[in-house]
Amino acid sequence: MEYSSKEINRIKRLEGQLRGVLRMMEEGKDCKDVITQLSASRSAIDRSIGVLVSSNLVECVREEQNQEDQEQAINEAVQLLVKSR
Repeated sequence: MEYSSKEINRIKRLEGQLRGVLRMMEEGKDCKDVITQLSASRSAIDRSIGVLVSSNLVECVREEQNQEDQEQAINEAVQLLVKSR
């Protein structure tokens, strides 16, 4: 699978966000602030999963020739989403 520059940039932003959380912890910032940033990071991860699964679903369904294989690809994508929660 090929990932778009938007998907890659999304993960790079997330990486920067997590580095910021680590820096906050190393600097001894208030627990409430650290938790707030970790929650924001978790939301960003959840959104990234949704984007990747949905783009994967579209790609997989396009590749499948028959209805049964398309349904299986859709079910697998839904399971990925459920598992990520």
